[in-house]
Amino acid sequence: MSILNVLLSGPGLIGRKHADLLANSPRCALKVIVAPRTARNMTFAQERGVALVETIDAALDRFPIDAAILASPNAFHCEQALMCLDRRIPTLVEKPLATNSREALVICEASERNSTPVLVGHHRTYSGLLPVAKKFICSPSFGQPVAVHGSALFYKPDDYFNDGPWRARIGGGPILINMIHEVGILQYLYGPICSVWAQASNERRGFEVEDTVIIGFKFENGALGTFILSDIAASNQSWEMTSGENPAYPYFDDANCYHFAGTLGSLDFPTFNVRTYSGNQTPSWWKKFDTHKLSALKTDPFEQQLHHFEDVVLGLDVPLMPASAGLSNIRVVESINISIKENKSVDVCR
Repeated sequence: MSILNVLLSGPGLIGRKHADLLANSPRCALKVIVAPRTARNMTFAQERGVALVETIDAALDRFPIDAAILASPNAFHCEQALMCLDRRIPTLVEKPLATNSREALVICEASERNSTPVLVGHHRTYSGLLPVAKKFICSPSFGQPVAVHGSALFYKPDDYFNDGPWRARIGGGPILINMIHEVGILQYLYGPICSVWAQASNERRGFEVEDTVIIGFKFENGALGTFILSDIAASNQSWEMTSGENPAYPYFDDANCYHFAGTLGSLDFPTFNVRTYSGNQTPSWWKKFDTHKLSALKTDPFEQQLHHFEDVVLGLDVPLMPASAGLSNIRVVESINISIKENKSVDVCR
């Protein structure tokens, strides 16, 4: 089997994770890095033994490329994706797919026009935890979805913003960078979100973008949800610190970042504590629950995502998270921002 030559744009925090995975893959190899010629980027390219080129077009002109991974700042996703798709190069675009739904739609159309797949980097979809949660939520033991509460509370240090100043400006911020993940999970587990209401604050950091947000959701199935997000909170109530999937973060095995409630049962995630009403028992707050704990296999979702992307490039599979899914998630996030700006409930455009 021939090795797939991969272009990587953006050797930042996530880009370097992709580079590490590519180095350990038997099916593909990093061929070229696209990024500004800073000392840091040049050193990284030299360490990886590959060329550093400043633009996608120049890289594609110089090297035979079979696939592209775009981990560049959000503002470059649309332009760079179109360059790859116009040359019919299958592309993995880090989340968010684009900074707005208009650009995301353009990417969707280019993918269809060129018959070239796009995989959106909602890597948590490949977690071994989500199928277990989805199976229970879709089971008779859970009943009909009623409500969900989620949180992503963590403290990003100053170095995070010094290394990527774009994260503190419009086009960055935790709604686009982090909440896009949560929206993907909520829609995967509970179905399409049809309306949102939100408020935000930037009082603690004073950046152009928000640092703390509260959000309400309504799902098409009638369920309601709440979410609290902050990147300046001294808290462990986040996916990163409760899932235990990334050793770079502290791990709290007794904490949760989601609680799902149905008419017959409920689920704490990711501790997987379950409460149900047994047998033909009539549900009532006066009655005790049957309780047990589900089990799940922990995997590296980034690694699983790369395996899937390789299959997509080779024509062995279709994208689990195609451009259309990325567009749907962006439309929800866009509605969140409109709600914050206009201080009202906003219907999500489909």
